[in-house]
Amino acid sequence: MRTFLFLFIFCLSIHSVWSQDSTAVKSRPDTIPAVDTSANDLLAGLSDSTAAEPLLPRKMIFTQRAFWGPKGLLRTLNIAPLTPESRAKELKVRRTMLVAHQVGGFVTLAGFVAQGILGGKLYSAKGQEYVDLKRWHERTAGIINATYGTTLVLSLTAPPPIVGARRGFTTIKLHKYLAIVHLTGMIATNVLAHMIDQNPELKPVHRAVAYTTFGAYAISIAALTF
Repeated sequence: MRTFLFLFIFCLSIHSVWSQDSTAVKSRPDTIPAVDTSANDLLAGLSDSTAAEPLLPRKMIFTQRAFWGPKGLLRTLNIAPLTPESRAKELKVRRTMLVAHQVGGFVTLAGFVAQGILGGKLYSAKGQEYVDLKRWHERTAGIINATYGTTLVLSLTAPPPIVGARRGFTTIKLHKYLAIVHLTGMIATNVLAHMIDQNPELKPVHRAVAYTTFGAYAISIAALTF
């Protein structure tokens, strides 16, 4: 009886050990699984497709390119090297210059209004009143030319933005298109002003050009203000 009991326990022990060994063997894979490279491929694709952000916009006006372009004067002289740190400083300079540009625009607009009032009175004035009004008209014209020129230079020489202009019609593009109109009008108005003394018949033309210039200038400022 004891011998039978001993044999029974021994058989159970052998069966238990075998079961554990077979379970362990089954739990181990027969082959090494293939390495999943999808994550690595994805990261590689992202690194390949993600290029460094350009420091300058693709399109710049000729004056900006002359000063701030990749081969511009300030780059060549190493005054403003084309680096991320330098571009960050340039954007601050750009903001300051454009704020000054906007202030100068309002000052020039006020000068246009004053010039229009003086010009209207000048056409009907006679004698000493005409002489005095003409003197003030010429002085105001000089102030307008100075503020207009300064405002224009601030706009043309400001560092370029970090990105190019948005596609489609925008108020900034309207501002630029009207700038062509009022710049042409400013030149024509000054030329005609010097021709009126010898050619009085040009007065209506001078007035029409002056009003057109004022209108284009006023709308260009309103486009960015409102």
